[in-house]
Amino acid sequence: MKKSKILLGTIFIAIIGLITVAADHIDAPATQGTSADITDFYAFQGEDTNNLVFVANVQGLLSPSATASANFDSNVMIEFNIDTDNDNFENLVIQAIPKDGKMYFYGPYAPTSVGLNSTVFEDAVKSEVAITAYGSEPVIATNEGMKFFAGPRDDPFFMDFAQYGAIIGGNASGFNNPGSDTFAGTNVMSIVVEVPKSMVGTSGTINTWVESKRKQ
Repeated sequence: MKKSKILLGTIFIAIIGLITVAADHIDAPATQGTSADITDFYAFQGEDTNNLVFVANVQGLLSPSATASANFDSNVMIEFNIDTDNDNFENLVIQAIPKDGKMYFYGPYAPTSVGLNSTVFEDAVKSEVAITAYGSEPVIATNEGMKFFAGPRDDPFFMDFAQYGAIIGGNASGFNNPGSDTFAGTNVMSIVVEVPKSMVGTSGTINTWVESKRKQ
């Protein structure tokens, strides 16, 4: 059984019932502008209501000209963590690792240890998808009822930072409708996993969060 040791790079945490949206577009200099920099995490019920969808967006604020050359760092793993018993420790993980133009996924499976360090078990359920090139039709792979995507996407997060600054400064009482999308015209590198609920538990509330971890 092969193992790879991965240490924590950047962490971004959220808790979900049915839908979670979380964002963090401005990060520490050590991770900013790399695929270790998590900009958004989304978790929601799929169009097929028997499924859950997990989305990690990384390396945000990419201009169209920069997107074509953007790539996932092969030394950075994105790990989706799922807590099914409300103890704030992961019971299941789905790990995504890029290599040679593909994104490889492991899981969901129960990790042998929890916390800041992770081990990749290459005999877990393994799936893969070709990383979609910028401007191309999205490549979606399926395996054992799951669906996978990896590649550049338009940044879906909407935020009017100018109006937010005006509110914080006491010069406005609220947001405009419609507001101005600060992220319009920028892209992210996105990793998407759609998983049958039967693989993570079919009832109750789960806690879920995503981490980026750099190989040491």
